Amino acid sequence: MTPFDSVLVANRGEIALRILASARAAGHRTVAVYSEADAAAPHVAAADQAVLIGPGPAAESYLDPARILEAAALTGARAIHPGYGFLSENAEFARAVEAAGLVWIGPPPAAMALMASKSAAKRHMQAVGVPCLPGFSADAATDAQLTAAAAEIGVPLMVKASAGGGGRGMRLVESLSALPEALRSARSEAKSAFGDDALILEKALLNPRHVEVQVFSDRHGRHLHLGERDCSVQRRHQKVVEEAPCPVLSDALRKAMGNAAIAAAQSIDYVGAGTVEFLLEENGQFHFLEMNTRLQVEHPVTEAVTGLDLVDLQLRVAAGEPLPLTQAEVRFDGHAIEVRLYAEDPAAGFLPSTGRIETWRPPEGAGIRVDAGLREGQVISPLYDPMLAKLVAHGPDRATALRRLRRALDSTVLFGLTHNRDYLRRVLDSSAFVAAAATTSLLDELPPAPDAAVPAPLLAGAAVLQFLADQSRYAAGSGACPSLVGWTGTRDVSTGYDYGSTDSEPRSVQVTQRDTSCFRVSVEGVEHGVALLASLAPGRVRLRIDAVEETLDYCCGVDGRIDLQWRGDGCTLVNRLALAVTAQAGSGEGSVIAPMHGHVVSLSVAVGEPVAQGAAVAVMEAMKMEHRLSAAIAGTVRAIHVTPGAQVATGDIVLEIGPD
Repeated sequence: MTPFDSVLVANRGEIALRILASARAAGHRTVAVYSEADAAAPHVAAADQAVLIGPGPAAESYLDPARILEAAALTGARAIHPGYGFLSENAEFARAVEAAGLVWIGPPPAAMALMASKSAAKRHMQAVGVPCLPGFSADAATDAQLTAAAAEIGVPLMVKASAGGGGRGMRLVESLSALPEALRSARSEAKSAFGDDALILEKALLNPRHVEVQVFSDRHGRHLHLGERDCSVQRRHQKVVEEAPCPVLSDALRKAMGNAAIAAAQSIDYVGAGTVEFLLEENGQFHFLEMNTRLQVEHPVTEAVTGLDLVDLQLRVAAGEPLPLTQAEVRFDGHAIEVRLYAEDPAAGFLPSTGRIETWRPPEGAGIRVDAGLREGQVISPLYDPMLAKLVAHGPDRATALRRLRRALDSTVLFGLTHNRDYLRRVLDSSAFVAAAATTSLLDELPPAPDAAVPAPLLAGAAVLQFLADQSRYAAGSGACPSLVGWTGTRDVSTGYDYGSTDSEPRSVQVTQRDTSCFRVSVEGVEHGVALLASLAPGRVRLRIDAVEETLDYCCGVDGRIDLQWRGDGCTLVNRLALAVTAQAGSGEGSVIAPMHGHVVSLSVAVGEPVAQGAAVAVMEAMKMEHRLSAAIAGTVRAIHVTPGAQVATGDIVLEIGPD
């Protein structure tokens, strides 16, 4: 293999930034690609060169092999790293890269093609003796074949897309009567995500652990594993928390799973980084799930416990170098845990969210690593995966790693869009996770907690910060000195707020300024003293509330909203007195509203048709996932405002239902 001096990263966001860092450290010239939606994204400026490859939709940019190859030709890049997601497991793209005379930083296309088909992969693994679950797999299986096989396998069973991964095109079927809809929706999602609607069936294990083994192979016949990761904490089959090592594996079981993973890699003449995924039963039986022929999102936990740079190893292996260590030389140090910060709303069924990042302050500290592709002012688009960042904590033992990760989440500040930070804290605090007893059903049993009452001292601090922000805005518009706005020589003047969280009843707050930095604040008739001690950074202050000094992060909006983070807890407060509430025409209780930006996949009702409360009336797609929209009331469809394929924004009316 000819060494290369330049690497084009065919990806975006934190993925691209991660790969660019190792490529630069290895001395390579780096090239980024970007869509029109990502023109101002951090990965663009991080590379030595960057090329615009098309419009925002991934199908017209990041998923277009021709545009990637054109960018390589334009910049003279000699190697292409696909990252993970997009084209990373596309064997045809890998072949096209090699046909163009470029180095493909990934496994051989033949191995990728075999593992890309879950049906072919499972048949192959059964043939070489790797344990597999009972199921049905056939090339281009029809619904009739799948239905007949399902009756033999029995429920519960999993419907899975034969291509791709990431939980897309997967449906759990607990009753055979639900199979037809599961097949339809899984096919639709698989076609959209992977361009292939082929499906397979597997017997479902309802409470297993998801344990995967990191393998690495070179072109000189050396295959080794770098330990395992426990990825059991999942939602909709997408990983949310990962850790290494798996806290329940015995030495014997760890060796058996490692040997099975190496046997899988050897059997397909694998090269590079790969992951063999297993489902682990409580009795110690494990079953092959799939093999990911790429770098994994969660690779940082393996890097933390092994001290190895997996991207650097990929670059070296792609250049023809042998792996620099043997299996006996692989060392493991301590424990690492990773959480994925998503742009999603846990309280709204984890629907993806979009918005402008007003504040981004990642955590720091011993044993903490943050992989992110964010900057303040960046707009999070509905076009791509909702993952925003990964927070990784490493420590000498699991308890230390967990404690460090909790603190890291407490000090992560992200204002401007809805995200899952507080929910991640709840997951880490759950008794099952603390006891290392989490299975793939944990998040099904851990719904988001209802909003807690906002403490009165926090309301007092929030009102002072909003008062100061309003004071500054007024002064800027009037030319007055900010510290003199609102002063009178005859009496105290108080400013009133009706403050609460977005879903709670407002609570009366009165702010009286005593001097430039001291305030008396009445919260529902109880007085608190608030003093502004220091501004530590934009949007971060040190306050003394009553007798206690606190650091508080905040972001004030012009509409009476203020985002706050205090003692690790986050909330959004609304001053109802500042809101001009307007009713949207036609948006009554029978309106079906788009809960996010995206496009309409299908409509299942027509004007004049009766519908039952809770009935599915439309399907939307956003951030590569399908979402069903349901009728809030029983009635008759009065109007439909969209057609299949139409783009909709958050809050748009999809259709209207009138009560019977």
